[in-house]
Amino acid sequence: MTNNDIFKKLRVALMLRDDEIVDILNLADFKISKSELGAFFRKEDHPNYMECGDQVLRNFLNGLVIHLRGTKENPKNPGEVLSQKKTPPSKPNKAKPVYKAIQRKKANFDIDPVKYKNKKKS
Repeated sequence: MTNNDIFKKLRVALMLRDDEIVDILNLADFKISKSELGAFFRKEDHPNYMECGDQVLRNFLNGLVIHLRGTKENPKNPGEVLSQKKTPPSKPNKAKPVYKAIQRKKANFDIDPVKYKNKKKS
């Protein structure tokens, strides 16, 4: 299993977006852009794929510890941090319009279907 696989699995398991990962890496004093980060999550055969080095993964894990546990001066409860993440932000309820069924009257045609059949020309 490569560092890229570990990074991908952590991103999915913790439901992290790219901007959140950049913020977590900043907690460990490691600067990286979203485009550089996106290169780690590409398929191996993609031309812009980049291998995730040990340094990047190490700094991500150190930043993740700070993100979840906090610092000595400002400790956090990891359970609370993760539970806040699992509840999606509430969206304002938009009332969906109620469409009333339109009853269409069938046209009453007094047409004899036999009369309009294709007649064979002799």
